[in-house]
Amino acid sequence: MDTINFTRGVPANESFPLDEVAAAAIDALKARGPAMLQYGPSAGFQPLREWIAQWQGVSADRVMTGNGSLQIVEFLCLALLKPGDVVFTENPTYDRTITMLRRHNIEVVGIPLESDGPNIEALEAAAAKHKPKAFYIIPDFQNPSGTTCSGEKRRKVAEIAHKHDFLLVEDAPYRPLRYRGTEEPSLYSIAPERTLFMCSFTKLIAPGVRTGFIIGRPDLIHKLAKVAEDTYISPGYLAQGITYEWCQRGLLQPQIERLKKLYLPRLDACLAALDKYMPGAVDARPDGGFFISLTLPEGVLTSTVRAEAAKRGLNLSDGLAFFPNGGGERFLRLPFCALTPAEIEEGVRRLAESVDASRGR
Repeated sequence: MDTINFTRGVPANESFPLDEVAAAAIDALKARGPAMLQYGPSAGFQPLREWIAQWQGVSADRVMTGNGSLQIVEFLCLALLKPGDVVFTENPTYDRTITMLRRHNIEVVGIPLESDGPNIEALEAAAAKHKPKAFYIIPDFQNPSGTTCSGEKRRKVAEIAHKHDFLLVEDAPYRPLRYRGTEEPSLYSIAPERTLFMCSFTKLIAPGVRTGFIIGRPDLIHKLAKVAEDTYISPGYLAQGITYEWCQRGLLQPQIERLKKLYLPRLDACLAALDKYMPGAVDARPDGGFFISLTLPEGVLTSTVRAEAAKRGLNLSDGLAFFPNGGGERFLRLPFCALTPAEIEEGVRRLAESVDASRGR
């Protein structure tokens, strides 16, 4: 029996544009080799910054690139926060951000997440109580829940941030990967002077390019760039030069369209299998991204289901790590993009068996 890994939210190997990247790498080195191989400004490879600025409709002094967006989160901790500061996250949220914030002795407060975004009443109450410095939020196809924040809630989040004077850190790596439905406005478009917008080429090209970016007010970008300079002088210009060459050839949008055609059948296969084997279990029915989440039945713990699943050749991730203030004992995240539709259906079938066996125990 083959093992099925419903664990990490990684792209499919077959999604990588290998030939395009190889050609871009050769031509980039021929055209800009010395600049790509030398030290440079800490805010990132300037041609790529300018390309991103044009793509996102902002000025280049609002853009900083780095070695993936998670490292930029660390720069935010170093540049804009201090030990003891309060930062809000959604509850649940990306586990590595929780780890990063705690590494810097930041107090993390989770805001309950609903199917259409954060609970606004809870956010308002928590903001009045804790006086946060920032709210880290993943509005589009959230990791780990798969939910998307409604336009109405995005506007309310921005209003509360303005009222209580805290920054919004909008992490949007899955935003371009909408497979159907209508796009919601970004928080940055609603509150550009209060929002730091992060995205990455990790899910669009490949994790190996290690290129993320952040958009924000020039004064905040300058502070982040200073921390970056003191950390690594300059980011990986070789990777950023290749990424720039690949993007400026007009390859990004066709690649996004290929990803949509690849991943939509996998999303549909996962939803269909859950409807077949575990009806009513899905917390949210996403229209994009990498994740579907579910809440296990009353009395059934994720830890027990994981143990039963392992007997059946199914690996599942621990739900507890996604909850900053406890909870998650019955939470389960299912990343579907790296599995074929057949693997997804078989994985969900084994999951349903594991849940039934856990009920028996």
